[in-house]
Amino acid sequence: MLCAAHFMDAVDLSDVNVALPAIQRDLGMGSGALQWIVSAYALGYGGFLLLGGRVADLFGRRRAFLAAVAVFAVVSLFGALAPNGGLLIAARLVKGVAAGFLAPAALSLITTGWPEGPRRGRALGWYATAGACGFVGGLVLGGVLTELSWRLVLVLPAPIAVLALLAGLRLLPADPPAGERARVDVPGALTATGGLVLLVYAITRAPEEGWGSAGTLVLFAAAVLLLALFLRIESGTRRPLVPLPFLARRRTAGTSLTIFAMWGGYTAFAFIATLCLQNVLHWSPLRTAGAFVPLGLVNGGLAPFAGRLAARFGAHRMIAVGMLLLALSYALFFRIGPGASFTGVVLPVMVLNGLGTAAVFPALNLSAVAGVPDRDQGLAGALLNTSMQIGGAVVLAVVTAVVESGQPAGAGPAGGAPAGYASATAVIVAVVLAGLAAATLLRHRPDLNRETA
Repeated sequence: MLCAAHFMDAVDLSDVNVALPAIQRDLGMGSGALQWIVSAYALGYGGFLLLGGRVADLFGRRRAFLAAVAVFAVVSLFGALAPNGGLLIAARLVKGVAAGFLAPAALSLITTGWPEGPRRGRALGWYATAGACGFVGGLVLGGVLTELSWRLVLVLPAPIAVLALLAGLRLLPADPPAGERARVDVPGALTATGGLVLLVYAITRAPEEGWGSAGTLVLFAAAVLLLALFLRIESGTRRPLVPLPFLARRRTAGTSLTIFAMWGGYTAFAFIATLCLQNVLHWSPLRTAGAFVPLGLVNGGLAPFAGRLAARFGAHRMIAVGMLLLALSYALFFRIGPGASFTGVVLPVMVLNGLGTAAVFPALNLSAVAGVPDRDQGLAGALLNTSMQIGGAVVLAVVTAVVESGQPAGAGPAGGAPAGYASATAVIVAVVLAGLAAATLLRHRPDLNRETA
């Protein structure tokens, strides 16, 4: 049931991208408005993850999960029926907020329901498999359904949400009484959510408005001020939204930085690979989506076993191996260019990427929640997912700018990727290697903040 919800979330992240040209034609949306169909979801998701995780901890993971799934189903239907672009963007924003409550609740239900060790590793492996299958399945199903109607693409998560809701009502154990802990740190919640929303908003609009524009700089400054105020509030309250010693944990820093780089690299790679396969190799959208299927199959097939191996041999070792495989897969993408074949060039990239993702993602989830008390499991999952979403937004924005500033197609090295794509690929490789360096924080060493955390 939890994997079905994660599958639904991943489908919704990927399927809409294939439908964007059809939505633009049907609703008469400009390019600037069109990108907010994707950005509004990221804005709600990244901005509300931290609050969503804490609400799950304080008021009940079952309540948070079921409420988020119900909202997801309703808003999916509303978005599919939207008569204009404004209402569609609003629906995507609300759906992103629902996902911000759903993701940490689902992850904490797994980590509190299965004890640390191989059983939790196996459960998180299957959870990662569901996400990988959903992301790739969303690309393929999005391509198929767009041929009929883009509205079918937007309604696709609704029946999955209904099934997950009905199953959750039967399968999830009742939440314990809220007790004295069920008091939200309102000032902390407002400043943290406001700061994260402004940060994600600034990142998503910066490529269009300019990184040095007055509007962008004002947004970044406001986000920094709100987040600084949040830290000040947390240091002086008895029941903080996020205990500051938790943020200072070596393991928290390591997992956050590593998943920032890992997901940022993958999001940017999926973007430039999609552009390159269609603009350089002149593949159709459906054929381009099919190129990602081997990645999903390898990831989905190996993730359950990778989770168990991470629990047995150490999450930090699996993460290091996986990040090396990801860096190698992106480096192989330098070979892309006119006339590149699927089997000789694209397939090795996708297979290695699937191997690397299968090794890294379950291990990072294991590492993020290891040693964390049950009362803070939602917070741990929220911090991990927040770093993941912000990493995707930041690296994608940088890579987009690099591609747009590159030379015209064909100006790159002979037989290789055009210059803009080659430079963007170099950025992705560098980001993943930086994430590999951050993973050294996950080695088993005494945590200076263990007692206070």
